[in-house]
Amino acid sequence: MKVEALIFNIIAFFCVVAAVVYGVWAREPIGTTALVLSAGLTGLIGGFFWFVSRRIDARPEDRKDADIADGAGELGFFPPASYWPFGLALSAALMGLGLAFFYSWLILIAAAALIITISGLLFEFHTGQNATQS
Repeated sequence: MKVEALIFNIIAFFCVVAAVVYGVWAREPIGTTALVLSAGLTGLIGGFFWFVSRRIDARPEDRKDADIADGAGELGFFPPASYWPFGLALSAALMGLGLAFFYSWLILIAAAALIITISGLLFEFHTGQNATQS
C-alpha cells in the first residue's frame, strides 16, 4: 500500500501546486476551488493508504527484494455475482431525481429503498444460500 499512498500523495501535491499557480495566474475562483478539492480528495485517499500500510505486513508489491512468485496464492474473497449493486444504483438514481425536483414523497421512498439496498449489500453473505461459514 505504500506505493499507492505515494502515488496519491504525489497527485495531491501536484494539485496543490497547480491550484496556487492557476489561482495566481488566472484569478478564476471555480478552477482554483476544483483543484483544491481535488487535492483534498486525493490527499484523503493517500493518507488512508499510508495509514493502512503502517498497520499491515508488507506486501510483495511493497518490498524491493520480492520475487514474482511471492505474489502467488489466494488474493482474497470476491463475490461471484450480486444484484444488490444494481438495486443500489436504481435507489440512488431515484434519490437524485427526488432531490432534483424536491419531491418530498419521492425522497422518502428513495431513502427507504437506499436503506434496504445498502443493508442487502452489507449483509449479503451473512444470510441465505451465500452465507459464509465461520
